[in-house]
Amino acid sequence: MPLARDEQRGGTEEDGSKSKKYCSHCYHNGKFTQPDLTSEMMKARVQQKLVEFGFPKFMTGMFTRNIPKLERWRNNCL
Repeated sequence: MPLARDEQRGGTEEDGSKSKKYCSHCYHNGKFTQPDLTSEMMKARVQQKLVEFGFPKFMTGMFTRNIPKLERWRNNCL
């Protein structure tokens, strides 16, 4: 989720400060809320949400194709 759209304006670091990288849905107190979530699992979740919001299913792949390149998963896709 873009931080600008996050109702909390970002997750929190261990010291309580706002994360500049991760949203409040994914990151809290310096840890991922779902540490075992893979990029493929995240893609599936986001695609489902996009369909719920009325996006055509064929477009969801285009909107989620860069998820594996996000910093959280970047080292896993090399």
